[in-house]
This record gives sequence, C-alpha cells and structure tokens, in this order.
Amino acid sequence: MSTRFLTVFILAHVWLLMATTSIAQFVMDTSGEPVEGDEEYFIRPAITGNGGGSTLITGNAPCPLQVGLDNTDLAHGVAVKFIPFATHHDFDDLRFNRDVRVTFQTSSSCAQSTDWRLGEKDATSGRRVIVTGRDDSTPGSYGNFFRIVPTQTVGIYNIQWCPTEVCPSCKFECGTVGVIRENGKILLALDGGALPVVFQKE
Repeated sequence: MSTRFLTVFILAHVWLLMATTSIAQFVMDTSGEPVEGDEEYFIRPAITGNGGGSTLITGNAPCPLQVGLDNTDLAHGVAVKFIPFATHHDFDDLRFNRDVRVTFQTSSSCAQSTDWRLGEKDATSGRRVIVTGRDDSTPGSYGNFFRIVPTQTVGIYNIQWCPTEVCPSCKFECGTVGVIRENGKILLALDGGALPVVFQKE
C-alpha cells in the first residue's frame, strides 16, 4: 500500500468519524431529522400509556400555569420552540446537553410568558414542578433553562434542569423531568423517575 493511498485512507476515516460525531451531537425528531431552533415541535412521551403531548394545565392557583401532559395518548398537546442560550452562527440545529428555553407557542390566560420554568415543590409529593413564566428572581433567569439529554436509544431523550452553561460556577440541585399524577392531571416535575420523550415536528 502506497504512502499516498494510506494518507488518503486515514484522512477519509478521520473525516467520517468527525462527521458522525458531529451528527450524533444533534437532537433528532421522530422523522430522523435534526430539531431546528426556529421550528415548532410537540414533546410527547416515548412510551405509550404515559399520556399525550406536553400542554398547559391549571393548578391549584389560576397562575402560574403548570406544565403537564394531555391525559389521552392521541393528543398532540401544545407546540413548543427551543431557544438556545448560546447561539451558533454555523447551524440552526439543536444540540443535546446545551441549555435551552422551552416556550409554548400559544397565549395563556395568565399575563406572563409561556416559557417553561422550574417552580416550587409540590405540597403533596415534595417534588419540584415545572410551571410557566419568566424567572425574574435571579440575574441569569436560571429557572427558565433546561437541557435535552440523550438516552441509550437513538431519538429518545430526557429533559433535565441543570443550567450549567448559563452559570458554570453555580452549584445547582439538578434534576430530570418526570411526571406526577394528581387529581386526574399529569404534571411534569423533577426529583422522581425520568420521562423519556420524543420530538414530533408540527
């Protein structure tokens, strides 16, 4: 084997490895396409029987609205957009393990943002619930930033609250989003079992 051929062979494999690694960093939708920051998606449980798509739910108080799942598997829920904390000029595709805001693409009965936000602990379960609204309590709005984390199955993800890209020096009590079933409602909350999800383009 000539030196020139060997060099081309090695460079080709290095390029292929880099391309594969780069693609593997992107969040994929249910069609196998990269999730784009300027498109709308439905967040749905990856396993049937866990409820439908993510949606706005009225809690014990009229505001803020809580984030939960539709009770029926067939319901798509309310579409969301993902807004990365750090923008990248060379692509619009969403990468996993990066901080993003999750925003429902609808208006609400509450005069506030429809961004997902880490809320207070649920009185019954003691778990931290996900609500809507902007986090104005801290300079970095840490409560509004979540991250999409890959599972062992391609195309299936967990959603975590751990905004270390927003504040690398902060010490957060990170958690993965799961569900609480209370009073006929399916609410999203941290500090319990994880809810694997997929992203379906509208």
